[in-house]
Amino acid sequence: MRLGIEAAFAEQNRAGGVHGRMLELVTRDDRYEPGFAFASTRDLITQERVFALIGEVGTPTSRSAVPLAESRAVPFVGPLTGAGFLRDPDLNSVVNLRASYAQETEHMVERLTEDLGVTRVAVMYQNDSFGQSGLNGVTEALDKRGLAPVATWYYERNSSAVKAAVFHIADSQPEAVIFIGAYQPVAKAISLLRMDVDPVFMAVSFVGSNALAQELGDEAPGVYVTQVVPIPDDAGTPVVAEYREALSELDPSAVPGFVSLEGYLAGRLAIVALETCGADVTRACFLGAFAELEAIDLSGVSLQYGPDDNQGSDEVLLTVINDDGRFVPVANLGDSQ
Repeated sequence: MRLGIEAAFAEQNRAGGVHGRMLELVTRDDRYEPGFAFASTRDLITQERVFALIGEVGTPTSRSAVPLAESRAVPFVGPLTGAGFLRDPDLNSVVNLRASYAQETEHMVERLTEDLGVTRVAVMYQNDSFGQSGLNGVTEALDKRGLAPVATWYYERNSSAVKAAVFHIADSQPEAVIFIGAYQPVAKAISLLRMDVDPVFMAVSFVGSNALAQELGDEAPGVYVTQVVPIPDDAGTPVVAEYREALSELDPSAVPGFVSLEGYLAGRLAIVALETCGADVTRACFLGAFAELEAIDLSGVSLQYGPDDNQGSDEVLLTVINDDGRFVPVANLGDSQ
């Protein structure tokens, strides 16, 4: 995420910055823990005196950071999470780029039920607000269709202790398993589950698609992941070509991926608002720019904002890992089984 934002900022700085000002990204490692996220956010605002916050990674960490941003009217841009609470229209400082977890899980359930006639869906989720948000999304999507999960079980954040979850899920004999988690525990669970059952495996975008494919290795083909940004090797989308060039300029050894592309888009989005406000930019102008502009085009990625809509994109793309370890789009699950 950081790499993508830095690529966008460096690209803009090479072009002279924004109204003559250079962009700088100051980063802190919150270790994906809410307590560290709160402390890091406080320090960035009060000690580093940053203009805005961008690219917060995770739901539990964002839940800690957002109240600080809101209380000081500091823009909170492009968090890497689809949590529902960040879409609350009463939030004044939050600017979301991506589709929500509810939209990702609705797309999963729609494809499973309509394309394959699946009725037995299990869920493994991270035991925190991220996992609960995704679990709620799956449960609501199934309920709309008169269904319920056949099993739900959890693992603890920053852990790969998934054996209990795997046992309960395998015992339910699911036709599909949806994962709301990070790449290491999800990869381990898939490997263990395949010893006993053969369901469709799906994960939400936060899993970290490229990391998941690498972690699974030879077991990666056939695993599905919903995406909220274009495929990073789809150079037919102008912003993807621009991202790849900017990434290469910043770090020639960097491998393009979904997460750094999302970071790049978040950086580009912030630049649009900064440019709109002119040389004497203020936080109030920056935040107001999104509602004022409404439609924003990032070289082929269209975003739409409004007075009561702080989420730019509603796009969800289902992808599958092919035999070459690449992610390819899936229009119908029946065609890829």
